[in-house]
Amino acid sequence: MLLDARKFVGTFAVAALLAGGMMSVAHAEESERAERGWWGVGESHGGKYGGENRGKPVQPPQVNATFKQECSACHIAYSPGLLPAESWRKVMSGLDKHFGTDASLTEQENKEITDFLVSNASNRWSAAAAPLRITEGAWFKHKHDGREISPTVWNNPKVKSPANCAACHPQAESGDFNEHNIRIPR
Repeated sequence: MLLDARKFVGTFAVAALLAGGMMSVAHAEESERAERGWWGVGESHGGKYGGENRGKPVQPPQVNATFKQECSACHIAYSPGLLPAESWRKVMSGLDKHFGTDASLTEQENKEITDFLVSNASNRWSAAAAPLRITEGAWFKHKHDGREISPTVWNNPKVKSPANCAACHPQAESGDFNEHNIRIPR
């Protein structure tokens, strides 16, 4: 009886080690696929999300007060890490026609906010694209496509548009887009 128990424990230990090894291989393969891009095996699009890797979009430890005040007057103060530096330069150079509204600032305010956004922009972006909207990026489109998010969500009066991150991501203003915290309004 004691011999059978030892054999069982030994067999179980070997099986656990093998399973752990297979999981490590699977994780490595998944990481490799992620670096190649979510488009599929054999397709090269410049790395993760075609080079549009936003990295971790958390707000920097020191958030610029002018940025916070001016940008959050109309929408959440989007985390600078959601876009590359060139996108922020384009956004800030066109504030007189900022998505249908005049959001002009003084020259000093514009420079201060631009400097903050550029210095805290995504440092992993390698794509040539510099979208004006976060919603135009491959990462956003992949995470919010019709398979994961029903197109009817955007018509919900509590959501209004894809730009209203805080409607479904309660901690969006701090740059937390963790999928476990998503609350889609009904």
